[in-house]
Amino acid sequence: MQSNVAYRLVGMNNKESRKQPETTRRRLIEATVALMLKRGFNATTVDEICAEAGVTKGSFFHHFENKDDIGQAVVKAWGEFGQSVYAEAWKQPGEPLEEIHRLFDIMDSLTRRPEPCVCLVGMLTQELSGEHPGFRAACARELDTWTEMFRSRLEAAKRQLRPTADFEAAEVAWFLNSLWQGSALVGKARQSMEMIRANLRLARAYVDLLFANPHQPVSQ
Repeated sequence: MQSNVAYRLVGMNNKESRKQPETTRRRLIEATVALMLKRGFNATTVDEICAEAGVTKGSFFHHFENKDDIGQAVVKAWGEFGQSVYAEAWKQPGEPLEEIHRLFDIMDSLTRRPEPCVCLVGMLTQELSGEHPGFRAACARELDTWTEMFRSRLEAAKRQLRPTADFEAAEVAWFLNSLWQGSALVGKARQSMEMIRANLRLARAYVDLLFANPHQPVSQ
């Protein structure tokens, strides 16, 4: 999932934080997300997380053993946040390819917000995979979930529509995942959201070209 877009699990305030342990935990996670999107994992300290969240270190260690522990929680929360955003693609009835188009629309919309279009899972994968097997595994699970979102719909579209040539839905889904993550990286370096949008248009056109008639099921 891209973008640090006003990342909020729930609306909350400091009064709620003092009264509700779960709210305090979520404030800590939100603060960690905000800091790690700016600085990465290694450059973010527990003291900074507490200051950002407005809680004491005692509160931090009540909920998390250490920075690695909250880092794992952040990866999971980011994945859940992303899935809630992408779930808009199938709230209304639609055919598999139509849902894929809606997913592209959502991805495009993430590039049009004021915040940089970045993915925390992608960032942590790059920063920590070589030195931290636990984070690598956690990030891999989230990338698998994202890929499955496309794979399942590509597989369903393949059954419903007439492919122009045989293709492996999983391979195409991983290609789209790689394109999305890579575009976010290059777009950040070039400070160009339009480049990301151009890549998404090409990806959408590529998916449509996998089918002889994207708008006509085989049964018709």
